[in-house]
Amino acid sequence: MRILVTGVSSSPGYKIALELSKKHEVVGIYRSNPVHIDGVMTLQRDLSVDPEGVIRDLRPDAVVHVASIGNVDYCEENQAECYRVNVESARRIVSESYRIGSNILYISTDYVFDGSRGLYSEEDLPRPINYYGLTKLLAEEIVRSFGGTIVRISSVYGAGPGRPNFGRVVIEKLGRGERVSAANDQWISPTLNTLIGIAVEKLLGRDVGGIIHVAGPRMTRYEFALAICDVFGFERELVEPISIKSLSFRAPRPIDSSLRNEKAIKILGIDLNNIKGALEILKKELGYR
Repeated sequence: MRILVTGVSSSPGYKIALELSKKHEVVGIYRSNPVHIDGVMTLQRDLSVDPEGVIRDLRPDAVVHVASIGNVDYCEENQAECYRVNVESARRIVSESYRIGSNILYISTDYVFDGSRGLYSEEDLPRPINYYGLTKLLAEEIVRSFGGTIVRISSVYGAGPGRPNFGRVVIEKLGRGERVSAANDQWISPTLNTLIGIAVEKLLGRDVGGIIHVAGPRMTRYEFALAICDVFGFERELVEPISIKSLSFRAPRPIDSSLRNEKAIKILGIDLNNIKGALEILKKELGYR
């Protein structure tokens, strides 16, 4: 099977392509940050210019659309660009993929929810509170209309390229003996990018359709940082609990955007709630003993 992965230089895109390449022919697309993955052909393309041409030229059996502008504050301040990349490009990629008969799998986010209560299921009604979340929800609706599969992920962390992620930053700072501040009143579902890659590979072999949450267990950022300490052997005293209210963002953040993951665990057989196990995988990937 030939699979096209967009956004291959992102943290989830990289791990998805890496995992898929073990069994399939994979082509990865990046816009501005080159990335090398053994066994994967990577190409530089601006999907906001001619996404239909990319699909027509490669004629993939399946498209995993990861690429988007994921900087939440940047999206809030650059809404026209965010809409063009996150919504319009998605519409053109998905419609052309559908036209040539490619299966469609779209990577979305927990930020489609307002965070008023958390542990959202696939059936809960989205209500984004920032522009990034709105564009991802609009793209979800496009994917749904074409019969694709939507995979919502949350607070991705792990090794590899992409923007700095909370888990990796915490590990690097604590590894240098620096103090770390982490909110104890914001709940997330931290998800290892390696597990996302494994989940996507399993999903492409099944006719799931609809929406599925591939996300870790519900916990605060402070609890997540302490879990990192326990697995990596860092001093817990270096982690300082703070309130999210003390942090300044351009775009509002959900207080509790945690996701229910029972559907994914049942269908895919992956223990997404084992935070210690996930961190042990990352510890090995980063070369810690």
